[in-house]
Amino acid sequence: MANTSSAKKAVRKIARRTAVNRSRRSQMRTYIRKVEEALAAGDASVAQTALSEAEPLIMRAAQKGIVHKNTASRKVSRLTARVKQLAK
Repeated sequence: MANTSSAKKAVRKIARRTAVNRSRRSQMRTYIRKVEEALAAGDASVAQTALSEAEPLIMRAAQKGIVHKNTASRKVSRLTARVKQLAK
């Protein structure tokens, strides 16, 4: 249990930040799932649209420190490759 006032404030800040990060991570995963579902359905135009919506969210998550920047780049790269493959 936090004893000092600064420790109590730190606990409050961590709780707020955790909630925000959890929300952003969940939103990112939702948009990735939309791309995955469009790929599974074989719909190239829907997959491209979903990817264009997901990419900024993934990169923003990296910028905010929710995922590592290399992880975000890898996710975007692999999804883009799969969408391009579907479009052929």
